[in-house]
Amino acid sequence: MTKFISDKIKMRTNARLASVQATYMIDFGQLSVDQVIKDFIDGSVGRQMIVEDELTMEEEDVEVGEFDTNYFATLVRAVHASKEGVEKSIALYLNEKWPWDRMDGTLKALLLCAVYEIINNLEVDVKVLIQEYVDLAYAFFSKSEPKMVNALLDQIAKEARVAGN
Repeated sequence: MTKFISDKIKMRTNARLASVQATYMIDFGQLSVDQVIKDFIDGSVGRQMIVEDELTMEEEDVEVGEFDTNYFATLVRAVHASKEGVEKSIALYLNEKWPWDRMDGTLKALLLCAVYEIINNLEVDVKVLIQEYVDLAYAFFSKSEPKMVNALLDQIAKEARVAGN
């Protein structure tokens, strides 16, 4: 049975992927928000991701599909504008095994986008957001990071969505 996913959902998923990549570039490349957004939208960066073939274990570049550019730009700007507060929120839930300052940059970018959306995007069911970002974690990591993302986002969502209602 084929799973039906609308074009709108695919474009939002791709916008989230691009947002994680852009957030990483802004934070760790020390680039301007507006320039990174422009570069992603015009296609000069961010249209590729590395995928590992499970059978051959070889990596290849795969083109990322079209994405919702408005959603992407809004999310990247909002994450960047509220970064300090979101980082503090995340740090409250981390333990000594996953300290924020020792975390991989891609993982930080993913968590910033995910937690921002969980707290602020009440239009999307929190379970959907968590699944989206856990799936993205699997696109970047293959070890324990996706499981940590799932547990952390679930814990944050339970408190943030209850407190917000």
